[in-house]
Amino acid sequence: MEAIIDYFTNIPREHRSLFFVGGITLFWILEGIVPLYSVKYKKWRHALPNFFFTVTTIIINLPLAYFFLVTSDWTAANNFGILNWLPAMPLWLYVLVGLLFLDLIGAYTAHWVEHKVKPFWMIHLVHHTDHNVDTTTANRHHPLESIIRYVFTLLGVFLVGAPIGIIMLYQSLSVVFSQFNHANISLPRKVDKLLSYFIVSPDMHKVHHHFVLPYTDSNYGNIFAVWDRLFGTYMELDRDKIQYGVDTFPDEVENASIVGLLKQPFHKYRKPTTQG
Repeated sequence: MEAIIDYFTNIPREHRSLFFVGGITLFWILEGIVPLYSVKYKKWRHALPNFFFTVTTIIINLPLAYFFLVTSDWTAANNFGILNWLPAMPLWLYVLVGLLFLDLIGAYTAHWVEHKVKPFWMIHLVHHTDHNVDTTTANRHHPLESIIRYVFTLLGVFLVGAPIGIIMLYQSLSVVFSQFNHANISLPRKVDKLLSYFIVSPDMHKVHHHFVLPYTDSNYGNIFAVWDRLFGTYMELDRDKIQYGVDTFPDEVENASIVGLLKQPFHKYRKPTTQG
């Protein structure tokens, strides 16, 4: 574990890119081998707007990553944050606690807020209006959402008091897990169910992408499944009944247009329906 943390403390930028490229390549290949749904669309054409928003996310986050280091150094120097207030513990547990709380604040809480605050929901819509969820959907976030997510992650770094090695490990895991649980892959149902007790599995997250409430407002987690189960936001829906998209923005042409998606947050709010 010490070697892992040392590696992520000094991880080269090109290695960070490998986690992203390697993950999306692996799951893209697996989608062709064990697809959950038969692909009835042109994958590259579908991926284009998603890759566009992936690039904007990278452009926004790269220069801002500096503040992760500054904040981490400040918490260490001032003995601030959850990890600095806890008693001594084995390194593996220290790392796990850090990852759990970064995931809670940077992913689960950010995601929950985006669904509960109307202006944020309108921004987050870009992610949900994908009618063919696959591994490229993981990074389909409006530039404004990239900023929102960054702020929550920075808040997590501050409150957790995480060293930079744990932060970089979390960032790498977050990217790969998001690609994994969005991927159009079919795991055996029992395997997926077993995984969902510990981590966010593909079937668990696909429920979140069902087109109507209450399913859209469930399963907010990214890495760990514990938070949805603990806070009562965990839901199940048979994979055969899932329909992607959002009922209030059903236009597939607009939802596949980069220009249309960039404008989407500025539409008038439309109240979603609830499936009985």
